[in-house]
Amino acid sequence: MIVKFLRENVYAAGALLLIRLYIGWDWMHHGWEKITGGTFDASGFLKNAIAKPVLETGTTNKLYPTYVAFLDNFALPNAGIFKVLIPWGEFLVGVGLILGCLTTAAAFFGVMMNFMFLLAGTVSSNPWLILWGIIIMVAGANAGKFGADYYVLPYIRKWLRLKPGPGYKQQQSNV
Repeated sequence: MIVKFLRENVYAAGALLLIRLYIGWDWMHHGWEKITGGTFDASGFLKNAIAKPVLETGTTNKLYPTYVAFLDNFALPNAGIFKVLIPWGEFLVGVGLILGCLTTAAAFFGVMMNFMFLLAGTVSSNPWLILWGIIIMVAGANAGKFGADYYVLPYIRKWLRLKPGPGYKQQQSNV
């Protein structure tokens, strides 16, 4: 019932627009600060996440050993790539959410980044952003109904030869 409401109701689309604008601004603003500030360096964050991993309560066991190994063996040696990917990823997630363009994909990548930050031990606003991101993903195309998705998704569906999703009425030809 709630999923159907999120995916098809016009009032839900209006509420999702407000949520998208709020979350999108947060993502875009933080990404832009990193892009233009010139001081963002992923290696410091990565070194800290490796040196102080999330531990099981009351033990010295790493809670996410495979993630720490990924950070140590791949992310840290390639910190230069992450120095570019993180700020631009944050910025583009924000732009996608604000414009309502490829909204579900933007929310997905935002949730993925939030989970990566959580696995590294940074709580901050990440759980809150994950919650809203999941709600946007569940809403699907309705989350971008009042945005560019209203115009973009029909072309993508046509290009991929997909049927329209719920909440979209096919335009009838009067010819």
